[in-house]
Amino acid sequence: MNELRFWFDPASTYSWLSVLRIDAAARDAGVRVRWQPFLLGPIFRAKGWETSPFNLDPAKGAHMWRDLERRAAGLGHPVRRPDAFPANSLRAARVMTAAIDQPWLPAFARAVMTAQFARGANIAEDATLEAALREAAAGPEWLARAEAPAVKDALRAATGEAAAVGIFGAPSFTVGRELFWGDDRLDEALAWARGRHPLQADARLAPEGPND
Repeated sequence: MNELRFWFDPASTYSWLSVLRIDAAARDAGVRVRWQPFLLGPIFRAKGWETSPFNLDPAKGAHMWRDLERRAAGLGHPVRRPDAFPANSLRAARVMTAAIDQPWLPAFARAVMTAQFARGANIAEDATLEAALREAAAGPEWLARAEAPAVKDALRAATGEAAAVGIFGAPSFTVGRELFWGDDRLDEALAWARGRHPLQADARLAPEGPND
């Protein structure tokens, strides 16, 4: 089965939309998803940005929140903007990194990000993360596991790898060396993973196989 790597930051609005729908879309397409949490903050800071570009450009930010409302409504969710945006997603991303091979990771990501963007919860708070762990049928001990040096190193390495492969926003999807950016590119990324993209009529552009 072909594989797609799903790069997401727990504080990213459009990552939330992909988190909500990627499992069903990939299952229908016959594509395996490799979930990869990372942090946008270091990537933004490398560009000289101390916050989200949606905050730096008020017009773009206002459009994003309205666009999010429209798209989330289609998935059956309201939108409630959290008090802090972007949230400090470090703890959430560490928990997700610690649980990267756990079958409940997608359920946890959906719970955390829905609490944030549908109910306005602060994902930097332990109470929010603990509630999401319960919803995903996982234990609170994962908060402590997430503080292990190896987990911190793994998240740092994933963020560095994201920058190295040219990722500049979230969500992003990679199939081999091919990069797709944005929730609205999920279906195209899945088509590429299946070898069904129009550009792949040229056999030289066939998927390279699972990511390294």
